[in-house]
Amino acid sequence: MRHAVPSRRSPLTTWMPIRSWQHRLVVPARPLILAGLLMIAAGEIAVAKVAPDPSPSQALIMQHVEAGEFAPAIHLTRRLPAGSSRDRLWAEIAVAQTRSGISAADQVLREIEDDRVRGDAVARVREIRFQGQPFLAQFDDGGGGGDINSQADFDAVIELIQNTIEPDTWEEAGGTGRIAEFETGVRVDASGQLHRLLAPQQASALVRLRRSSAQRADNSEARTASQLRKVSLPRLERQVQLRLAAGHKPTSTMRVLAGLQRIQYVFVYPEKGDLVLAGPAGNWRESEASGPVSTATGRPLLQLDDLVVLLRMLSQKNGILFGCAITPTQEGLARTQALAERSRNIKLAKGEPARQRWVGEIRDTLGPQTIDVYGVDPRTRVAQVIVAADYHMKLVGMGLEPGAGNVVSYLDSIELADDEAPPDLGVLRWWFTLNYKAIEATNEGHGFALRGQGVQVLSENERLSAEGKRIHTGKSDQLTAGFAQSFTRNFSHLMEKYPMYADLQNVFDLALVAALLRDRQLPAEVGWHLTCFGDQGQYAVALGEAPRSVESVINYRAFPAGQIIAGVSGGVRVDPAELVDAESVRVVKRGELVHGHRYAQPPDDVDRWWWD
Repeated sequence: MRHAVPSRRSPLTTWMPIRSWQHRLVVPARPLILAGLLMIAAGEIAVAKVAPDPSPSQALIMQHVEAGEFAPAIHLTRRLPAGSSRDRLWAEIAVAQTRSGISAADQVLREIEDDRVRGDAVARVREIRFQGQPFLAQFDDGGGGGDINSQADFDAVIELIQNTIEPDTWEEAGGTGRIAEFETGVRVDASGQLHRLLAPQQASALVRLRRSSAQRADNSEARTASQLRKVSLPRLERQVQLRLAAGHKPTSTMRVLAGLQRIQYVFVYPEKGDLVLAGPAGNWRESEASGPVSTATGRPLLQLDDLVVLLRMLSQKNGILFGCAITPTQEGLARTQALAERSRNIKLAKGEPARQRWVGEIRDTLGPQTIDVYGVDPRTRVAQVIVAADYHMKLVGMGLEPGAGNVVSYLDSIELADDEAPPDLGVLRWWFTLNYKAIEATNEGHGFALRGQGVQVLSENERLSAEGKRIHTGKSDQLTAGFAQSFTRNFSHLMEKYPMYADLQNVFDLALVAALLRDRQLPAEVGWHLTCFGDQGQYAVALGEAPRSVESVINYRAFPAGQIIAGVSGGVRVDPAELVDAESVRVVKRGELVHGHRYAQPPDDVDRWWWD
């Protein structure tokens, strides 16, 4: 059989037959110089390749960059070995392209592997493009981009609110009220007063308007259900950072961490420089009261803003420690104590209206309670979540909001004999804190599992001095502790009825993850420096008004021998340090955690920040 290798027509080309064991080949003689030296040995053909060109000098590459010759600069930079030198050249090319008005700089930024070099380059590119405008915290509802000045279409919703709810109280009408596109289940006015949720009939109109004016939903594969979705924190940060550099907003998929509904596992891959969160995920929709929620269950999803807020606590001296307190003022308690003493022997008029007037007088005497948020910026969504959940829990405890499951309010649980006098006025204290059974870890510390529901309610009875000073007893009577225990046992039912408690659980999960990262120094282990999500990072979380006060939670119950007046205080305390220390973590050598870590390996495509 005869084979021929075609060649260009040239007077220098000749044809030379060559025999092998079974075939005769005809190849051009002189063009072999370009491919290598043809050798025949034992009936086989081998090719000796010419040694590759040496790596180009950085000086030569920079000469091309300074001359605006970006194509040869990019070509030569790709021939350099991976490392900091090549990353710095990519940064210089991207900056020079941006100065020249070339949008291809966004693709060059993707070539930078070192997140510190990339973070610096992104900041320089944005400075040139947007003249120092801050990084934005708004989001695209779709998967696409949008220019730096585009925002979600909240104008119609804001206009409806201002025209229907106390129109004269908003700033535009000369009042003090302010409204912004910050989604929480509460409203905080310019004075810091926390208000309850809108009535259902008011909210329904807002929901319809919001849906009709919403932008196109993100129909990516992230909306499919998954029992165990994986989200890479370094890769997510990289994608958000690159979008910010281009003047684009994070997509809705980024905003909800690819639909994550809870965090079950944290996986560490030092060899790939990756930290991965894993848990159940699925499709979502926008809820007027709770923001993005699961379409299947209505459960609020984990949110990027909350993650960033808690990651920025990694560098705090006190660690991951934050919370809130809702407490009556000493002056208000003193006035209420005096009123209660004066009313002790006064028989109230019959009828519910008279009793409600009396309770209203006590509430006015006590006055608003103070909201104190510590360890976290009170303007963030994290702060709004913990304050709203804590306040609502007090309403359930006082019987002002219905419970769920077998939860019974404090007042409804009291049983007194006909001649038994009610207890003296005091302050009941209930507060949320962490409730994880244990954290499991693989033997090498590269896989962690979060166990338990994460949230519980604790209690204490406080006594009052004549001056209204609260005296901590460190003890809780049976009734006070009974409500706290009932609330904890029925927490899953409460989350179904009131999504704000699931939101609180998500914040607790993220706080525990942040504590793990800090205690085990996991970012350093994988070489992740949080250049965008860290405390000095480029990502700007959404901020609302800081809550500073709220109407006192107080209720009463009538008995033959008198009235019980109950006031309540408390808060939220998040301190996961003890849960993540070595003594509290249980090491496992086999089982689902070890299996999950092995099969959750990040894909080779570094642009994929989530996978199933």
